Amino acid sequence: MHISMKKGFTLLEILVVFAIVSLLAIAGFAGYMNSIKAGRDARRKADVQAIQKALELYYQDNEAFPLPAGTSIPSLPATGTSFCHPNGCNVANYLQVIPTDPGGSTPYRYASNGSSYQIYSCVENVNDGGANVKQTGYGVSCGVGRCNPCRFGLSSTNSSP
Repeated sequence: MHISMKKGFTLLEILVVFAIVSLLAIAGFAGYMNSIKAGRDARRKADVQAIQKALELYYQDNEAFPLPAGTSIPSLPATGTSFCHPNGCNVANYLQVIPTDPGGSTPYRYASNGSSYQIYSCVENVNDGGANVKQTGYGVSCGVGRCNPCRFGLSSTNSSP
């Protein structure tokens, strides 16, 4: 007696393989998206730290911190509202350019009364517990959704974020 066996896969086997591949793809994509968020957060923290250093240098030269332009980092070449010395504006002495948020829509927030300052930024990673990160927020809006409220803050030594 001759029994013929068909070669190939059953529909159930194909569906099981498809489900496994789909789960692996979803897990890989989630990991990829988390690493993108972590990269943007690292850039934000580095930007805010660079701004903090520039503010400290500005203070050494001017004995005051620049006043904010609204809630933004001071950038206009007008005395009192930028990283400009009263005797002339050379922003490059402090920052080559004012950094912008890598997410594009969430500006860094800045507050100052001339004798102290606070700088805030978005943190997308809700599990970030690093230095100067406050997951409940600092009470300042850094945009909408995942960036509201601001969760990373730095300040002058005579104040707190």
